[in-house]
Amino acid sequence: MRLSLIWQEATTGLRRNVSMVISVILVTFISLTFVGTAVLLQMQIGQMKNYWYDRAQVAIYLCTGDSQAETCTAGAANDEQKAGVLGQLESETLSPFIDKNYFEDHQQAYDNFQKQFEGNQLAQLVSPEQLNETYWVNLKDPSQSEVLVEAFSGTPGVEEVTDQRQYLDAIFRVLNVASYTAIGIAALMLVAAVLLIATTIRLSAYSRRKEIGIMRLVGASNRFIQTPFILEGVFSAVIGSVLAGGAVIAIVYFFIDGYLAPMMPFVNFVGISDAIVVVPLLLVVGMVLAALSANFAIKRYLKI
Repeated sequence: MRLSLIWQEATTGLRRNVSMVISVILVTFISLTFVGTAVLLQMQIGQMKNYWYDRAQVAIYLCTGDSQAETCTAGAANDEQKAGVLGQLESETLSPFIDKNYFEDHQQAYDNFQKQFEGNQLAQLVSPEQLNETYWVNLKDPSQSEVLVEAFSGTPGVEEVTDQRQYLDAIFRVLNVASYTAIGIAALMLVAAVLLIATTIRLSAYSRRKEIGIMRLVGASNRFIQTPFILEGVFSAVIGSVLAGGAVIAIVYFFIDGYLAPMMPFVNFVGISDAIVVVPLLLVVGMVLAALSANFAIKRYLKI
């Protein structure tokens, strides 16, 4: 098989179908950019889960004078009830599950509330006595939070026991929906790319039907005839994949590293190294899809 002749045939096809080649490049570029974004988003979700789940706390909210829970009929939690809660936390039953705990009184809760809602009119309407005194508990294994929930449910002086992971789960569900949406759009765009590559190859083969007929008459093998057309599809897809890889790196560099990371230093974002890991995946996906669709299209056209 003469490689120079095969390459010459492939370049001839690319020149004859420049507009279709550009279309394939653009569709591949857009679809694989969505794929890369979805992969990065899943990596980001995984990093955030590992970081925040380990730091998620269980909050034991004590009764205030305004609490309506059944365990708060006597009003605000008294010193005896607070001591009882602390005693349970330090007991032989619960202490093996607990890494550390600390107590937040009314004034500390009020100061934190003021910082959180600084500039908001709501901050002016709240007094320290209206905010719950709270025991904040860090567990050795955050997935065992149900142990504390069961231990303090119905305890006099305790209004509510809350696992902060429930708030994180809601955030991660939204991020997962966004990731799945990107994957869905990417899948549709990849289907469009496959169809466009197949159409381009069939048009290229039709425009060279005389040359193909001559090749068959002189005894050229099916592989020799097919290879230039497959190379056309792969070449277009590779360019689109490289552009998609560049777009993914640019998104991480300019948007995540340059904008989000300085604004939210407490979040561990994906970085350039993660984006570089995604780029080879995009190249492989683009090349494989192009090769398969081009091979299928030319076989259908040649009826082999």
